[in-house]
Amino acid sequence: MATGLVTQDPYRHKMWGMSELSVSGGTRQSPINIQWRDSVYDPHLKPLKIHYDPTTCLYIWNNGYSFQVEFDDSADKSVIMGGPLENHYRLKQFHFHWGAINEWGSEHMVDSKVYPAELHLVHWNPVTSTSFEEAIMENNGLVVIGVFLKLGAHHAGLQKLVDALPAVKHKDTIVEFDVFDPSCLMPSCPDYWTYDGSLTTPPLTESVTWIIKKTPIEVDQNQLEEFRMLLFTSAGEEEKRMVDNFRPLQPLMNRTVRSSFRNHHLLNIETRSSELAHQHSP
Repeated sequence: MATGLVTQDPYRHKMWGMSELSVSGGTRQSPINIQWRDSVYDPHLKPLKIHYDPTTCLYIWNNGYSFQVEFDDSADKSVIMGGPLENHYRLKQFHFHWGAINEWGSEHMVDSKVYPAELHLVHWNPVTSTSFEEAIMENNGLVVIGVFLKLGAHHAGLQKLVDALPAVKHKDTIVEFDVFDPSCLMPSCPDYWTYDGSLTTPPLTESVTWIIKKTPIEVDQNQLEEFRMLLFTSAGEEEKRMVDNFRPLQPLMNRTVRSSFRNHHLLNIETRSSELAHQHSP
């Protein structure tokens, strides 16, 4: 797929100044601003089923734009199914995006609300592809679960990961990281939005079914600060802190965002408005 230059926001998206790639003519790019009122409830969306085998976790590495936790995806051991999916998908890796400060950091937004960070769990389709690399280029080859992080209570499940980060401070460093179940990073609320989109890092291929969890998880300030201690740069280079590693919002265009839940908040507003109108009618 052809690529071309796109204009980036120099204030909020410093990482993208280093790699200004975009899919030319793309119609389903990510991330997006999810408009709660415009999302469509789909009663056919099933609960998402997640089964991660902690022993498939392999290592953490600093890839120069995030820290990535890699999994053994040679068999159907860590998989998801259900939700909007027709078959199971294997977990390949997870990573985060975050800001220099708490006022921004997530890639997706909800009604223009931004969170300090966002978790992405990346899965691929073993039914239609023979490898993750092949799935990247296939329509619906990937599924990414997005989870927002908000400032709040200490997250005990995240702490094991945070404790390992100093070992991967520099670009291209790697450390063994085994027996970790990323389902501990999932909110208990099953509600989600889903839409057809793309990877948010090069090659930006439009191969992703996104599942964005409605409810964020809480992490504390110290845990977020450990993310910000990582570096974009290799050992020996001038240090550049790994912050603001998120892509700008992309246009929704003609896509529909579906929700697995009814919008009770808006239903309540509309019901009250209807009742008030009825009370004031002659």
